[in-house]
Order: sequence, then C-alpha cells, then structure tokens
Amino acid sequence: MAKHSPHILELARKGAEARYQELRIELEALVKDFPHVAEQAGAALGRTVGRTEAQVRRSVQRGRRMSVAARKAVSVRMKKYWAERRAGKKR
Repeated sequence: MAKHSPHILELARKGAEARYQELRIELEALVKDFPHVAEQAGAALGRTVGRTEAQVRRSVQRGRRMSVAARKAVSVRMKKYWAERRAGKKR
C-alpha cells in the first residue's frame, strides 16, 4: 500500500465516516418509507439496520477459523500441488 501523510489519511478517514453516516441515514429513511422491503430482505438488511458499528465489526472479524487438522491438510495438499507443478516444468 502506498504511504500517505498522516494528514491525508485523517482527511480520508473523516470523509469515509461522513459518507458512512450519510448512507446510514439514507438506509434508515428507506426502511422507514418501505418497511415491506426490509421485511422481504430481512435476513441481510434487517440484521444490519440498527446495529452498532462495534457489533458489525465484531461479526465481520469473527469469520471462520481453520482447525489445526484442516490447516495441516491444506499444507499437505498445497505441497503436493507445487511439487507436481515444479516437476511439470522440468520436462
């Protein structure tokens, strides 16, 4: 990533926060005006509207984690894959 001055990064952060707030206000207005759409979309939209930023961030950060066994299986599989690729180039 390109390095930018702290001043530019701060301005970008403030701009992003302002745009985020605008989008939240717009989304809340749409849900208020068209509640049936929010009900139909319920799964994704309903869970997002009204959640705090920290709740959204936590749900994004949680993600799936690989077990040690799964990581080991991927490692073995990829070592085999790259060994075959290297062997194919030598021919």
